[in-house]
Amino acid sequence: MMEKFNSTDEILDYAINAEQEAINFYSNLYNRTSNANMKLAYREFIIEEKSHRDKLTILKAEKKLSGIELKKVTDLKISDYMVEQKIHDDMDYQESLVVAMLKEKAAYKLYTDLAEIADNEELKKLFKYLAMEEAQHKLRFEIEYDDNVMQEN
Repeated sequence: MMEKFNSTDEILDYAINAEQEAINFYSNLYNRTSNANMKLAYREFIIEEKSHRDKLTILKAEKKLSGIELKKVTDLKISDYMVEQKIHDDMDYQESLVVAMLKEKAAYKLYTDLAEIADNEELKKLFKYLAMEEAQHKLRFEIEYDDNVMQEN
């Protein structure tokens, strides 16, 4: 169920907070993994999520954002068949990938839903762009999972 928002600023505050949670999430996974490829991916996602947070913060302050380009992202749907996982101290590589995929799926859904309720076209476009970015993150984890976990089983 989508939270009720009374203003564009409330929507943006919610999204900014979600991006900060994503930064914290990937920082936590970055610190937990010894896999060099995943460390690189998590570091890139931290940078991207910070960029999303900053774009939202600028939009809130200036009430404008330009230069957003939308494109379709492939969905392998691997995360659609997984049970939610919690982060714990001795997570293995597979578990961390599952958690990351589910997190990105939730972020995609959040931005898709926010795009639907946004009260102006610029905000709709921003949320659609952020949804696309989250879908790209999920795809990257799905490919990693497919290449390195499913192939081993």
